Parts: sequence; C-alpha cells; structure tokens
Amino acid sequence: MLRKLFLLLFCFCFVQAYTQRNVVLIIADDLGTDYFGFYEDAKDTVAVPHIRSLLSKGIRFQHATANPVCSATRSTILTGRYGFRTGVGNIVGAASGSGVLDTAEITIPRLLKNYNPNIAKANIGKWHLHNPMPTSNLQKPLVLGYDHFEGPFVGAINSYTNWTKYTNGVQSTVTTYATSENVNNSLTWIKAQNNRPFFLWLAFNAPHSPYHLPPANLHSYNNLSGTTQDINQNPEKYFKAMLQALDTEIGRFLDSLAIHNQLDSTDFIFIGDNGNTQQTAQIANTNKAKSTIYEYGVHVPFIISGPSVVNPGRVSDALVNVADIYATVLELFGYTNWQAQIPANKPVDSKSILPIIKNQATAVRDWAFCENFKTTPDTLDGKGIRNMGYKLIRFDTGTEQFYDLTNDPEENSNLLDGNLSATEITNYYYLCNEMTNLVGTGTFCSTGVSVENTENQDFNVYPNPFKSHIYLSTDKEVSLVNELGQVLFSGKNIEKQDFSALPKGAYFLKSENQIFKLVKE
Repeated sequence: MLRKLFLLLFCFCFVQAYTQRNVVLIIADDLGTDYFGFYEDAKDTVAVPHIRSLLSKGIRFQHATANPVCSATRSTILTGRYGFRTGVGNIVGAASGSGVLDTAEITIPRLLKNYNPNIAKANIGKWHLHNPMPTSNLQKPLVLGYDHFEGPFVGAINSYTNWTKYTNGVQSTVTTYATSENVNNSLTWIKAQNNRPFFLWLAFNAPHSPYHLPPANLHSYNNLSGTTQDINQNPEKYFKAMLQALDTEIGRFLDSLAIHNQLDSTDFIFIGDNGNTQQTAQIANTNKAKSTIYEYGVHVPFIISGPSVVNPGRVSDALVNVADIYATVLELFGYTNWQAQIPANKPVDSKSILPIIKNQATAVRDWAFCENFKTTPDTLDGKGIRNMGYKLIRFDTGTEQFYDLTNDPEENSNLLDGNLSATEITNYYYLCNEMTNLVGTGTFCSTGVSVENTENQDFNVYPNPFKSHIYLSTDKEVSLVNELGQVLFSGKNIEKQDFSALPKGAYFLKSENQIFKLVKE
C-alpha cells in the first residue's frame, strides 16, 4: 500500500514538474520583417541563427500587426487593450505627447499574481510607459504587478555603453553593453527564482538607435569603422550589426536556460514593437515607415516557440495583433478563465492564440487594428484596420485610404482614388463598419465612395436617389444590401417593395455580375 502511495506521489510530482511552464516575451525595438530572410516580404537578410532556431520548435506568423511606435505597442501588450481605451497612443516622453499608462489597468502580471502567486514576474529592459519624473514613477512597474524591474526607464538610451539603469527604483550607471546587460540581468533573476515558474518580459533596446558598432565578439561585420561619419552615411550596416549582436545574446540566453534544464519547459514569444525607421527602411517611400499606420510601420515579426506548440515548424497566415499576447500568455500558464476578472468598464481586446498554438484552429480574429494619436495632433494620427486582403486607413483629419494588400503590399495605390469593384466595395464597407463598431463613436464609412461601372450593362436602376421604390429595366434576381452588408431584399419584383422606412444613406443593389450604388433620401 505504501509503495502504491509512493508511486502515485512520484507520478504526481513528475507530471507537475513536466507541465510547469515558463513564458519569456522577447521584444526587439524598431524591428520589422525586412531583415529576416525567413519572411516572405524580407528585402535584406541578417544571419540570426538563434532567432531562427525558434522556428523549428514554433510557429511563425506572417500577418502580425503592432502599433507604429514603442509605447503604444507595449501598453497594448501589457493590458490587452487598444490605445483609444488606455490613452497611450504615441511615444511617452515625445515632444508631441502621449498619455501614460494608468496604474488601475489590469495587466498580465497582476492577473498572474491573482492566478498563482508562485509565478515570478519580471520586466527586464526598456519600460517606456511612464516618464522617470517624479521619482515615484520609478515604482510604476512594481505597482502594475511585477516583482522586479531592471532596465532603462525611458524610450532610448544615449549610449549602449554608458547608460542609466533603474533596479526597482534605484538608479545606477552601467557601462556594460546594453544588450548584454539585459541578458545578464535576466539570467541572474531567473537563477534567483530557484525553479519557480516565471514570466519574463525581456525588452531589448536593440536595434533601436543610436546606431553604433557593437562589441566585436557579438557580430561578424568586421569591415565597419565605427566612426560617426560612417554610421551617419551607412546606418543600415550598423543596424544589421546591432541585430546580429542581439541574436548572439539571445543565443547566450537560450544556452543558459538549456544548461539549467529550463529550456524545454519555457515558451518563447519573439516580436518587434513596430516597423523599421526611415533610416533603415527598405521601401521606396520611407514616409510609410515607423510612426505611421501603413503596413511598413506596423507589420512586425512574430514567433511563438516552445513545448506548448503542437506540430511545430508551422507558418501561420492568421491575422494576429499585439493585443493577443495578453490572453495568450495567461492561457499558456493555464489561466483559462481570466475573463472573469475583467470589469465591464475595462473591456479587453485580446484574443488568445492558444487554439492556433495547439493546432486546433487556423485563425482567431477576422481583422487586425492599429492606431496612432498624439497629445498634439498631426496629420499622421489615425486608425487602420485590415482583413486578409484589404486595409482601410482613416486619418483623424478625415482623409481615407483603402488598399488591396494582396496586389499592393506597400500601399502605393489608394483604391479610393478611383471606382471600386464589387469585391472592393464589400471589403471597404465591412472594414469601415467594423472600425465604427469597435471605436463606438462617429462613422468610418464615407458616402462618397465610387462604385465601378460595369461595361455593357444589360439593365438600368432608377430613380437614384430613391425615396420609397426602386425600379429596374429587367426581371433579373437582385439583392439590396446596406452598408453593414445585411441583405434587405433578395429576389425578383423589387419594384413591389416599399423602402420608405429605410434610413437615409448608401445602399447597394447587386445582381449576378453587377453592383449599383444607390442613395436613400
């Protein structure tokens, strides 16, 4: 009997140890997909074997959407909420201004503490969600749920080899290369947890400016002089050296976890916080880079790797948003009913990617959203929403742009400059209505959208505008659809229908191969 009890206890402990999960979120700063040769839209490549090693044990997401600047993305990840809800829509500390993160937000570490107080929680590296003054702000990472914070508090450091670090509010000057110091601090903290499960937010400054020549042992770009003149003339080369140095240090981090038998129990999320800057952009129109809601400013690398991934080595074309990291981290730890802790006045926008990780689904959302707004507004402020094929941008000035991402991934041809086809008009109204419903104020649908005229029309529609009845010069079967895509009538003899009660606005009459835009007076 005692032997059976011993075996049961042993099996229980073994299962507990085997299923224990750690989660490490690695954030690279100002890094789009351009320099990763394993991305379909890459235009250059850097040798990053350690980041690549995550692919064989993970899932690479082709269509990950962030916000176009660091603070806005970090706030959305930490809270699972879009910036229009949190007030963080730009770069904290920038001259143009941004809201800072409210300490009342229900963050990932706060929920993890509620779920399992034994889970250790640290943010090591860049914070950039509050200003460092007053000095009481330096405690904000701990107030928001972390057990430990160690890193630069502001958005950019002046020098990677002479910078200010804050450790739970205590200031120090560091001369160790910043990327290496982040890894040193992470490994020291993990070791101190004595095999407790842990969540680590590892936020590198690299490869964010200032561009520089990293320590020689971290990269293979041996032909760089490191002079100010050469850096200014060739920022891309130094950016690539910094990215390779980042990869080398990520490799050291992974190797250390392996030595301490923690690699196989740790899930990794690797992501960039926004697209490349104008200085390192690889597109013709660099005005669509970081700080803009164009795809180049918000499309980022995104990999989830580790023991939780079923059938690893996959590439997913699912639409995902940085907000989705929130629910995903919680559920990787087993916290599946976290929604019960979310009050109605703080809705969360995050959708767990766990079904894709477990190979139980191929998608978790129909569209992805991004935004940019400042305390001092400018013409780049606005919101964007995309589905698998199209993207709608609505700037706060009222200007709209609409793109076919399949055929125009760099968003060079605004479809609203011409007439829209039936497929395009359907996607336009789908996206503008989804954005209207999300934001909850105003409307993102323009009534001035032009519909493509079909050549050789075999029937006419009149009157247009109409008040009550619609007449056709045919007995074809047609459908009347509103801006939400809802079918109001389908069949023949539409002339017998009285539409007096319909609200004023735009409607669409569709036949098998034609579409007419109508206006209800």
